[in-house]
Amino acid sequence: MLSAPTMTAQRQERYGSRPQMALFALLASFFVVAGLDFAARAATTERIVVNRYSGLAIGGFDPVAYFTESMALPGLPDFEARGGGAVWRFRNEGNRASFVAHPEIYGPQFGGYDPVDLGRGVTYAGNPRLFAVVGQRLYLFGREENRDAFAAEPARYLKEATTRWPVLEQGLAQ
Repeated sequence: MLSAPTMTAQRQERYGSRPQMALFALLASFFVVAGLDFAARAATTERIVVNRYSGLAIGGFDPVAYFTESMALPGLPDFEARGGGAVWRFRNEGNRASFVAHPEIYGPQFGGYDPVDLGRGVTYAGNPRLFAVVGQRLYLFGREENRDAFAAEPARYLKEATTRWPVLEQGLAQ
């Protein structure tokens, strides 16, 4: 009768650590991938903030509705326009036509980046639900505190953001 060879103690030590090494490698690769995904979400490199999966600007919200309705309202897939490497959505054809005629007015200033953070020298994507319309221009903010600070002193934050934006914008992809 044949019996299976038994492993020597030395071979058991050598092969016994392989499952542990594989588990370690698997966990390490998970954290690397998760870290890259977080970094990609936290910092963007486009001149206009877009959803990297859909290409939608400002999360699909209608940029004209901020002016006409004083609210962040979602646009509809039936009313889209392309511009600046982004897909813009609107609630109706009139809003789409207004935007196409004057994207510099209706589009978020600074490409949708938070002007308070721009003043600090950081490009941080604004949240389309955190907005302010000041001087007939739309501004998006990454945090409520930034929106509140901006609302209290818009001239100060606009001066800082406007000064830093040209240099920061050049570091962003077209």
